Amino acid sequence: MPEAAARHTPTERQQAVLDAVLDLLVEGGDQLTMTAVARRASCSKETLYKWFGDRDGLLAAAVRWQASKVRTGNYDRQKLDADALRDSLEAFAANWLKVISSRTSMALNRVAVSHAGSGKSNLGSIVLANGRFAIGERLKPLLEAGRAAGLLAFDDAEEAFRTFYGLVGRDVQIRLLLGDPLKLSTATIERDASYAVDRFFTLFGTAGRPKIRSL
Repeated sequence: MPEAAARHTPTERQQAVLDAVLDLLVEGGDQLTMTAVARRASCSKETLYKWFGDRDGLLAAAVRWQASKVRTGNYDRQKLDADALRDSLEAFAANWLKVISSRTSMALNRVAVSHAGSGKSNLGSIVLANGRFAIGERLKPLLEAGRAAGLLAFDDAEEAFRTFYGLVGRDVQIRLLLGDPLKLSTATIERDASYAVDRFFTLFGTAGRPKIRSL
């Protein structure tokens, strides 16, 4: 069984291994072996098996590591107001757009899509479980805190998250996956994040929501 540390916050050494996995995916798609990772990360295969179990365990840890870069920002649940909620949602949206538009995420998603239903590996389900679904579980507490503070009104946190996810991502990910040379500058990402949060407040905000900002 893999060590517990590799399934939670990886050590610096484990992070270097996971970065090596992601680099290899960018360079060679699904031509990923434990031998290649061990060589790139300058460690033994025995260490990889000890930390991550098998190849799927290593891939799952790499996906979790990539997904961990999407953060919801800092907020105090007990003192959450409209501005703090907006700032946290915008931080998440901008962070998520930056991560999904990276070469690393594109390579990871392309391989996962190609493997889905092919029987080659479990990478598709690994990316869903440790990427999209894990990120949802990370953001929903913030949405629920906004509802508890009287700033948001919704019946189901998953549905609210799916709406927010759609407003943020729009068609960006599919365009990038299909090879569109879409360039997302920092200014563009920040503008799109603000736009998404504005629309989300329009749909789910209460009377206490902040005014929509002009773009």
